[in-house]
Amino acid sequence: MGIPLKQQAAVARYLITQKLKGVKRYPLVLMLEPLFQCNLACAGCGKIDHPDEILKRRLSVAECLEAVDECGAPIVSIPGGEPLLHKEMPQIVEGIIARKKFVYLCTNALLLKKRMKDYTPSPYLTFSVHLDGLKERHDASVCQEGVFERAVDAIREALARGFRVTVNCTLFQGESAEEIAEFLDFCNGLGIEAVTISPGFQYEKAPRQDVFIRNSETKELFRRLFRIGKERQAKWRLNHSSFYLDFLAGNRAYSCTPWGNPTRNVFGWQKPCYFLADEGYAKTFKELMETTPWDKYGTARNPKCANCMAHCGYEPTAVEDAMAHPLQAAWVALMGPRTEGPMVPDPEMARKAREADSLAEAVE
Repeated sequence: MGIPLKQQAAVARYLITQKLKGVKRYPLVLMLEPLFQCNLACAGCGKIDHPDEILKRRLSVAECLEAVDECGAPIVSIPGGEPLLHKEMPQIVEGIIARKKFVYLCTNALLLKKRMKDYTPSPYLTFSVHLDGLKERHDASVCQEGVFERAVDAIREALARGFRVTVNCTLFQGESAEEIAEFLDFCNGLGIEAVTISPGFQYEKAPRQDVFIRNSETKELFRRLFRIGKERQAKWRLNHSSFYLDFLAGNRAYSCTPWGNPTRNVFGWQKPCYFLADEGYAKTFKELMETTPWDKYGTARNPKCANCMAHCGYEPTAVEDAMAHPLQAAWVALMGPRTEGPMVPDPEMARKAREADSLAEAVE
């Protein structure tokens, strides 16, 4: 893994504290989304489909810091939209760092070279640059030529200035394991800290619906990828727990933990997660946790969740599992995910099948 020991230790302390307190539902990462406006219009994005009056809205510095305090998660991810369009983003980041929270400032990097002077390198600040593959793949994904080269140029400058830099990669239909392996090799060569990699969520309002990968395809894709990695003895730095990677390879069956990555945006606290934008909002984090019908969501419970394997829903589940089985987690981290043999059935899909069988028996 590419996560620094300082951050691992802070997160471990937080997790142990929650366990000792007997807290059953707690956040791991706050998804702080202070604006929806973006300077790109990607084919698989459902975040910018709002009228102009909504795209012009911003969370204030005070609102952002209040959300950080209210939530209490040790990590704050700032997606969007494009966060660097927010004129007060340096003050927001400064306030979060002052609270000793780890900030992942997500960006497509088009403005990064221009705005980099507004930030100071810190172990608590990471620029998370969006790259969906190498040049041809990424530029097609963001529907604009030249973006890949500008992003890579900004990454190199950020690294030269001493910033922590990661890459956030979303996978879509048509990816090959060989292409992804080549991309991960390229990221290693850049010298970045780590790569976050996850299948894209099927936004209902995304401009194109034919770009998303189904769960079964995702598992086969990651098995082929990890097989290539083992054959090459590649040392890819992935910003994930070993059990989440094992889940992507079909070796673990998880239900999502939507409260693990709660979202605060211009509308309020979004129910239940970062991806589902039409399920309502809460005014406070406490209200979100207490009033969201969590049992309504999951791959077998809600058709909107059917093909989701995104890290913001399943990484918290994997972390919980790793805490319960630390030796197994260490073994998977050492040996890598299994790439052969049967895959583990999805527990929610199995439950749905059992319910259907029971209903059929009752009708008979």
